Amino acid sequence: MSRLSVYHHSTADIPNKVLSHAEDIAATLAELGVRFERAGSTLPVSFEAESEEVVATCRAEVDTWMAQGGYLGVDVLRLDENDAQHTPTQAELLREHRLAGEWVLCVLAGRALLNLHVGGYLYALLCERDDRVVVPAGMAHWLDMGERGRLIALRVFTDSHGWCPDYVLQPANDLFPRLDD
Repeated sequence: MSRLSVYHHSTADIPNKVLSHAEDIAATLAELGVRFERAGSTLPVSFEAESEEVVATCRAEVDTWMAQGGYLGVDVLRLDENDAQHTPTQAELLREHRLAGEWVLCVLAGRALLNLHVGGYLYALLCERDDRVVVPAGMAHWLDMGERGRLIALRVFTDSHGWCPDYVLQPANDLFPRLDD
């Protein structure tokens, strides 16, 4: 089940608010300009599938995002606890950063903690299968997939360069609980 925990910097170890109803999560995030929704149907993807196969399976949804939002690129973010080659990607995603364009996270399998840092608050969104999150351009964030995580997600970008992070000079990602804490 998806969950949104809201923390303030002054109490980084204790959330001020915890929400688990999709409507409440969507309303709270909408105040930040973030869109949260649950997909109407589950897309059948497998951890054994290659990235091209995942995109092909999700082609109708990807095409809809591209047409509706002016998105220009898509990639597959995947992590399997047995796949050591993704470790550098995890480290990069765990560093607080911004992206130049709006982007969408579509979780197809597994889970991840999307942390949105706005002002003195952190909005820690536990995303699970069928969650879709639209993050505005320039919003500071990081993605935690856990120590032994499993995740397959699509990232859809308005920036033609795709995922090009601008790392925050004084990141807050070490102040707050991680996915496995």
